[in-house]
Amino acid sequence: MFAAYAARIDRDQPLNGLELGERPEPQARPGWSTVTVKAASLNHHDLWSLRGVGLGEESLPMILGCDAAGIDEHGNEVVVFPVVGLSGHGVGPDEPRSILTEKYQGTFAEKVSVPTWNLLPKPKELSFEEAACLPTAWLTAYRMLFTNAGVRPGDSVLVQGAGGGVATAAIVLAKAAGLRVFATSRDEAKRKRAEDLGADAAFEPGARLPQRVDAVIETVGAATWSHSVKSLRPGGTLVISGATSGPNPKAAELNRIFFLELKVVGSTMGTKDELADLLSFCALTGVRPVVDTVLPLDRAREGFAKMADGDLFGKVVLTV
Repeated sequence: MFAAYAARIDRDQPLNGLELGERPEPQARPGWSTVTVKAASLNHHDLWSLRGVGLGEESLPMILGCDAAGIDEHGNEVVVFPVVGLSGHGVGPDEPRSILTEKYQGTFAEKVSVPTWNLLPKPKELSFEEAACLPTAWLTAYRMLFTNAGVRPGDSVLVQGAGGGVATAAIVLAKAAGLRVFATSRDEAKRKRAEDLGADAAFEPGARLPQRVDAVIETVGAATWSHSVKSLRPGGTLVISGATSGPNPKAAELNRIFFLELKVVGSTMGTKDELADLLSFCALTGVRPVVDTVLPLDRAREGFAKMADGDLFGKVVLTV
């Protein structure tokens, strides 16, 4: 079957390790299902895999891709939950959790095999392309907002780095849930796009906000950390799920954190139940993922290049 896979690890030039070509089809095994992939979406995780983060040389070649929507062997339209081993279903109770492409082959292929427990029904209201955007970036944003930040309608939130998959999802979800949303971006066009998506206002990074916020959605890291901390009201919550600009801010702002009793919460992905809730939320409210580009699988390299260059707003989707 045709697939996009990591053939080599290159920490400096990750796209050098990306290959497109034939790979073996997954073999049937008890408790697992084979899904015929209709659409899959890119995440920064795929670039990090090509750099060797979470993926060792001993696991190569590895088909990339965490997210997918498709059709199972019984003809059901399904969405793949990409965390394997979270509850032991299909892999045994002692296996530590991993995300697809770390231990098991990923979704950038004609077919992917996952534990049957990892499949969720695709709502009929969502296209395969829309559903394929949800399991990683959008699920991460959903958990950051509604589980770890605990925001409610009427609260305010700052989303750093508008344009990335998680940040874009957070803007759309927060607005749909009745929050006041502020966003930041270095790019004027992305600030305008953030406002078009529902942000009440978008600013350059570091700009003073009209008010202190109840929560900050942080995926940028070092470059925006100080601004995130300073933007919170007393008792507010900073939720972080990534650090694309680096993990070590120059100023940790510890005095402000303890004096104002701020909460700093790490967040990674989400649960299968949260993904089910997110799918229902989108189906019922009309909220849809923001898609930057749709490409056929054989043009996957173009999608990877867009992500590597930061030249996107929303998700890149590959269709099979």
